[in-house]
Amino acid sequence: MKRALIVAAVVALVLVVLVGLIWALQRSLVFVPMGGEPPPAAEVIEGAEDVRLHTEDGLELGAWFVPPQDTDRATDRETAVLVTNGNAGNRESRAPLARSLAAEGFSVLLFDYRGYGGNPGSPSEAGLAMDARAAADALAERGFDAEHTVYFGESIGAAVAANLAVERPPAALFLRSPFTSLADMGNHHYPLVPVRLLLRDEFPVAERVAELDMPTTVVVADADTIVPPEQSHEVAGASPNLHEEVVLAGTGHNDPATVHGPEVVAAVARLADHAL
Repeated sequence: MKRALIVAAVVALVLVVLVGLIWALQRSLVFVPMGGEPPPAAEVIEGAEDVRLHTEDGLELGAWFVPPQDTDRATDRETAVLVTNGNAGNRESRAPLARSLAAEGFSVLLFDYRGYGGNPGSPSEAGLAMDARAAADALAERGFDAEHTVYFGESIGAAVAANLAVERPPAALFLRSPFTSLADMGNHHYPLVPVRLLLRDEFPVAERVAELDMPTTVVVADADTIVPPEQSHEVAGASPNLHEEVVLAGTGHNDPATVHGPEVVAAVARLADHAL
């Protein structure tokens, strides 16, 4: 009897320690800054400018403003695309996307969240929301209010974009590889862990999208092993004003075709043409 009590006590202690570790370390699993501080904008994208964002809680964040290119395909649309990144990399990782969008006549703002790209602070759901507001403020200072901006959210950035859209409705919302909620993602990848009880951040994408009535496009990578395609489909189904659901056949979450491929860029252009 005494031995059984000791074993039970040890098991309980191990469980408490494991739960404590999950609680303490979960954000290091959710947020994965990589790549360090990017070089100056003009060294990566011709004509791009370095920008400093100022958050409401006093942080200064790095960003790049990429002006539209006057090409044979397009002239200045007088429309901005605000890119809210996924959970890894930094703004330099999104340079190919910005170049392609600029070639379609869009102005583009790339920025890094707190804790990313050499920025101060530590990422969290509330922190990323403040960072996105600071990015929107920077665009407004350049003459692009929300009504002349397309929010482009990728993966966890889809949650950031949707949250910002509730507060500051944009001309249109573009979500690439969105999940339904962070809890749903956690349950998918860690089915034996009581994720919903332990999460510090929620990122309820489908719930937020259901509140929004602006034209929305959702891109689904049908070979995505990170965000289950069915979750992206569910986000599309939640939109009251779904303009388009684009399914990329045979592509994964981080494949170039998914991240900045011509189908993705063309879908942004179609959405903007419809909304503006």
